[in-house]
Amino acid sequence: IAPFNKTAFHRSQTLGYRNGYAIVRRPTVGIGGDRLQFNQLSQAELDELANKAPVLTYGQPKQAPPADFIPAHVAFDKKVLKFDAYFQEDVPMSTEEHYRIRQVNIYYYLEDDSMSVIEPVVENSGIPQGKLIKRQRLAKNDRGDHYHWKDLNRGINITIYGKTFRIVDCDRFTQVFLESQGIELNPPEKMALDPYTELRKQPLRKYVTPSDFDQLKQFLTFDKQVLRFYAIWDDTDSMYGECRTYVIHYYLMDDTVEIREVHERNDGRDPFPLLMNRQRIPKVLVENAKNFPQCVLEISDQEVLEWYTAKDFIVGKSLTILGRTFFIYDCDPFTRRYYKEKFGIADLPRIDVSKQEPPPVKQELPPYNGYGLVEDSAQNCFSLIPKAPKKDIIKMLVNDNKVLRYLAALESPIPEDKDRRFVFSYFLATDMISIFEPPVRNSGIIGGKYLGRTKVVKPYSTVDNPIYYGPGDFFIGAVIEVFGHRFIILDTDEYVLKYMESNAAQYSPEALASIQNHVRKREAPAPELESKQTEKDPGVQELEALIDTIQKQLKDHSCKENIREAFQIYDKEASGYVDREMFFKICESLNVPIDDSLVKELIRICSHGEGKINYYNFVRAFSN
Repeated sequence: IAPFNKTAFHRSQTLGYRNGYAIVRRPTVGIGGDRLQFNQLSQAELDELANKAPVLTYGQPKQAPPADFIPAHVAFDKKVLKFDAYFQEDVPMSTEEHYRIRQVNIYYYLEDDSMSVIEPVVENSGIPQGKLIKRQRLAKNDRGDHYHWKDLNRGINITIYGKTFRIVDCDRFTQVFLESQGIELNPPEKMALDPYTELRKQPLRKYVTPSDFDQLKQFLTFDKQVLRFYAIWDDTDSMYGECRTYVIHYYLMDDTVEIREVHERNDGRDPFPLLMNRQRIPKVLVENAKNFPQCVLEISDQEVLEWYTAKDFIVGKSLTILGRTFFIYDCDPFTRRYYKEKFGIADLPRIDVSKQEPPPVKQELPPYNGYGLVEDSAQNCFSLIPKAPKKDIIKMLVNDNKVLRYLAALESPIPEDKDRRFVFSYFLATDMISIFEPPVRNSGIIGGKYLGRTKVVKPYSTVDNPIYYGPGDFFIGAVIEVFGHRFIILDTDEYVLKYMESNAAQYSPEALASIQNHVRKREAPAPELESKQTEKDPGVQELEALIDTIQKQLKDHSCKENIREAFQIYDKEASGYVDREMFFKICESLNVPIDDSLVKELIRICSHGEGKINYYNFVRAFSN
């Protein structure tokens, strides 16, 4: 038994580490540094043991190894005894209860003989609950003795800090431990209940008093219960009228009606939420009230024979409120359940009120007026500010500066038109055609541009679906009708044959064969723009003689190749004429002997007014 004035209770260190391994050491002193009683011997016993040397028959006996020492805080670690208890607390300032029973749990920790008292938390009790006494060694008397597990049992009272706790029961582990230590446990007792808590658990007494206030009963029964209907107001018959949607709320608590507007995004209306404030709606008025101005009539029960009720709002029916006829086409699930339970109407299907949009009106283009292209004229019908029709950029880039030239004759009953010749230029980048008539001296017809760049429509195509002339329509002998004038293709240049052979898929075999046969038959290039009246004109005879002389003199000159193509590149309009300055630049780049006297004479004859030179006749002198 420890003395009353003892203050040190520390224990000896029995666990340690040496060279990284855990070792167990036997304690040398007791709690608080006291001398250990169980392994201390007197001096006489020690001397006797030191001088005693028993010898047995079979030799020196082997000493048994000492038992491993296990400290108490290791042997009883996490082993706790739990007891169920309660204590009584006086309540002096309440008329409903005079005392209160508070149930607690007492925990005893075997490792250090400490105890704690914890009260389970009860929700909304209004009492500070939880840990009443924190873990510590509790004194059981005035001498300083502490509670031991041997002092605890069922059915006993223990006093802790002036409060008496009644232990009524323990858990299974506590029961097994105490019985294993030879303690006889008392029978368990029933846990005492708090009378006020049990009184609160009883249902409240209901006082049913007959009442004649139907409005109050209705208010209490149907409070916050609202019937929701979806309706439309069709005002399309009036000027600028439209079909608008509304939500009708019927409040069951006081039979009032509210109409709310349904706004959509960008509908052009002010976002005012209500069409009609919450109020009772009269259905049938008395005779005197019908002729009274409604704007100043204060409607009450004396002026109304019948009010609108819930049975008047049915899906699929119309009703008139404040002069507007609303058609109810749907309601929410709560309203459907209410009508099924109240009126026995089980089926309230939704009615489709959406109007079918009329089919789009097909846009018809006005008749073509003959000005410009059909695609350009149609753009005026598509938008207020017309835009240029889209072009095939890839086609324009691939076929840039590619022109197919053909020589054609005009098919006409007029004798003067039989000897006229025209040069057709087909531009592959834009599928446009330009016609140029080379001027013929003393012919009486002014030559030059006959038709500017434009697309030419075939005669058998319609205005709505025009079909334009393409490269495959031009071949030897083909008839091209241009705005009422018929032309016959007579000849073509060498580039057309090269293009047709490289793009044979665009042409028919007959068209390709006609060009090839014509080129083979052509022994010498005929003048494309010269008249056939060579024999009649002395100037023409002089030109032909000069060309023959130059061909014989310069037959071995290196400038013969591609001279015609060089001039055609700079002749964008395919007129057969180039500027005088550009003419000499081309001749200089091709090493044409322009200083020769015969060549100078040929340039003089081929010169035309306005500083231009006819390169068709000039090229003939350098062709084989």
